[in-house]
Amino acid sequence: WRARSRRSSRPVRRRARQRRQRWRDGAGRRARQHTLEEYSIDHFRPPPKRTQSRALGMNTARRRQADQLWRHSRDPLKQPLLRKLQGKDDLSTQAIITFLATLKYMGDHPSKRSRAGNELTDQIFEPPLKHELLKDEVYCQLCKQLTDNLNAFSEERGWELMWLATGCFAPSPNLLKEVTQFLRTSRNTVAPDCLARLQKTLRNGQRKYPPHQVEVEAIQHKTTIIYHKVYFPDDSDEAFEVDSSTRAKDFCANVANKLGLKSYEGFSLFVKIADKGDFFFDFVRHLTEWIKKAKPSRDGVTPQFSYQVFFMKKLWSTTVPGRDRNADIIFHYHQELPKLLRGYHKCTVDEAAELAALIYRVKFGENKNNLQHIPRFLKELLPADLIKQLLSAEEWKRRIVAQYNNSIGMSSDEAKVTFTKLIYKWPTFGSAFFEVKEILEIHPFTKISNWSSGNTYFHMTVGNLIRGSKLLCETSLGYKMDDLLTSYISLMLTTMNKQRTLRSR
Repeated sequence: WRARSRRSSRPVRRRARQRRQRWRDGAGRRARQHTLEEYSIDHFRPPPKRTQSRALGMNTARRRQADQLWRHSRDPLKQPLLRKLQGKDDLSTQAIITFLATLKYMGDHPSKRSRAGNELTDQIFEPPLKHELLKDEVYCQLCKQLTDNLNAFSEERGWELMWLATGCFAPSPNLLKEVTQFLRTSRNTVAPDCLARLQKTLRNGQRKYPPHQVEVEAIQHKTTIIYHKVYFPDDSDEAFEVDSSTRAKDFCANVANKLGLKSYEGFSLFVKIADKGDFFFDFVRHLTEWIKKAKPSRDGVTPQFSYQVFFMKKLWSTTVPGRDRNADIIFHYHQELPKLLRGYHKCTVDEAAELAALIYRVKFGENKNNLQHIPRFLKELLPADLIKQLLSAEEWKRRIVAQYNNSIGMSSDEAKVTFTKLIYKWPTFGSAFFEVKEILEIHPFTKISNWSSGNTYFHMTVGNLIRGSKLLCETSLGYKMDDLLTSYISLMLTTMNKQRTLRSR
């Protein structure tokens, strides 16, 4: 029995040695992981003083951990970590709320709220985007919760927050080197991506809004590459890669490059929601905020909505059909066609018949089977105000067929280009939103001194602000006129600056 006991004790001692070695290896790894321990000495507030009775009730390990503000804790903060927030009551309160939301997201604090959606991430990232001093506080809180965190699930969720943070804003230069070193020395697989995102944020600047729900869901599913579908006027669509640092300008350039456009100048991104009426906004997150205000939540649940991102031509002042064939085929034809059919342009019978023949060719190509049925779908070929006023349906059919026969051999795409070239000759080419058929007065953009809009009006001043002429339009589309005028003048100023730069060289 004694011999057996000695033999059986050897594996026990071996396992003990292995445990001690694993502990040393783990301690070594933890030692190599950078922490905010030294940074906290000069920048963190001192740990709270405890009463003697409370101190006696805590064991040495817990006392030491409570004193180390830079290390993971499941306890909510009663004061901000950073000393520079002391005495700033509003920001201090916000920092405490932010940390509590972090604990809830990481599962370190009980919460009725699910991690699904972006309610908790909004509480974490919205305040630092508004207040500069809170940026460092949030980064310190995240580094703290990722230091010596023994709960694997909590740590994984903490890295999700770090990934989102690095794509939203950067810490101050003073803290930047600490965060960079923290990310470089971490063995977590998300850390290198966080470091790359932080570098992009430093180059591109901070975001305006907290992470969108798509970004939150992406990192939760460990899918850091996000593809977003974009729709085009010709009813086609394409998926494009986006990330937190993708700017609208860069995204437009990527779309233009993939579609083979010669330039993305004048093009823009729009968001359309599936609702009564069409509402367009420049940013998906801005749309989300608008929805929240327009449709209050019920029982704390934000209403669900669907949206589509469109890429379309917005500014037409430099557009010349024929210069960019792909732009004519994908955008110019399909965006100008509805304006013609609604009767926005002033055109003759012959011009209308020629354009109708081109529209037919785009629809059916060389197929003549539908020519006899033209009277049934004149609304799809002719301006609405010309269909019944001037000619009978049969007479329109005769003229359209004659024009169609004059263009035998023309492809559908060639018909689109020819269509845009004909429309281009009219002074109302590229006009938007309004049934204006005749130009009464022209003012150059350089003479417009002021403009404003409201729910029921658009106001513009031409010339001197005091003695200049004022135009007041009663319209519900004032915001569209305001946005369009702003965009055109911005394009004009950009062009002028480029010309000055070229001349100076």
